Amino acid sequence: MAAPLDLDQLRTFIAIVDMGSFTRAAQEVNKTQSAVSMQMRRLEERIGKTLFEKDGRINRLTGEGERLLAYARRLVRLNNETLAAFDEEALAGTIRLGTPDDYADRYMPDIIARFAKTNPNVELTITCEPSKDLVERVHRNELDIALVTHNPKVRNSVIVRSEPLLWVTSMAHSVHAETPVPLAVGRRSCDWRQLGCAALDSVGREYSILFTSWSSTVVASAVLAGLAVSLLPESALRPGMRILTPGDGYPALPPAEIGMIRRPGVATVLMDAITDHIAASLDNMSPAEEGANGRGPQRKPHGRQKNALASFSW
Repeated sequence: MAAPLDLDQLRTFIAIVDMGSFTRAAQEVNKTQSAVSMQMRRLEERIGKTLFEKDGRINRLTGEGERLLAYARRLVRLNNETLAAFDEEALAGTIRLGTPDDYADRYMPDIIARFAKTNPNVELTITCEPSKDLVERVHRNELDIALVTHNPKVRNSVIVRSEPLLWVTSMAHSVHAETPVPLAVGRRSCDWRQLGCAALDSVGREYSILFTSWSSTVVASAVLAGLAVSLLPESALRPGMRILTPGDGYPALPPAEIGMIRRPGVATVLMDAITDHIAASLDNMSPAEEGANGRGPQRKPHGRQKNALASFSW
């Protein structure tokens, strides 16, 4: 009979993926970097497959490594759930969660309600701030988990949802045809604002920033009132909004990706419970109940993007 897999090795493997490097993973699992490297060599020997491959100074997951990741998460999660089932105190405590306002408005009510119902002894503290500020608060140990706009150029996060990012206008107005086109967007550091402006610049479309707000409610109100054009993820579309396409002079945008950042050092079982719950909830989230043009959702959201962090540094 084949020897069972080592759960400690699997935890380290998952930490490398989630933290983005062997060095940060070593800090996460409280091991030396050499111990982490040794564990991965032993895991590769046990699996009989190469899990990482060199690409210059970076190590990337191989195809076999990506296959193992899904199994590893399930095995570690089942182990944690089994232990928690016999420990009444396992899921008790406080988790400090941060999220931008637009994510809180769309996703948090359902996530919080279901988690609180099944975990009544866990207190969730929710903070709503821009992604940049949330990342800084995680680094200052002021937050345990943050949902942020995934932007690999400025922050490391594990993607838990990906869906189309769309230009929207009011069905009842023609503000999108104006020159320059008025925009309702977030502040200067907003990733979506930067994407939208760069896209319009790329096609020579003139625009002016008419409304600036972190509040998704304010932005949506400006669009519905026919005062401005904006860009929103598909799940945030509301009745009365119309999607703008390249045929309208609005270039296609990259997908909106939500990333998750975890603070090292939080109780593993409790942290895994809330992060798994959030990831599963976002993966199963449907588009807005009424999509643009009043015809319901335009397309099925992409959902969770598996194995988002596929390259790592030693």
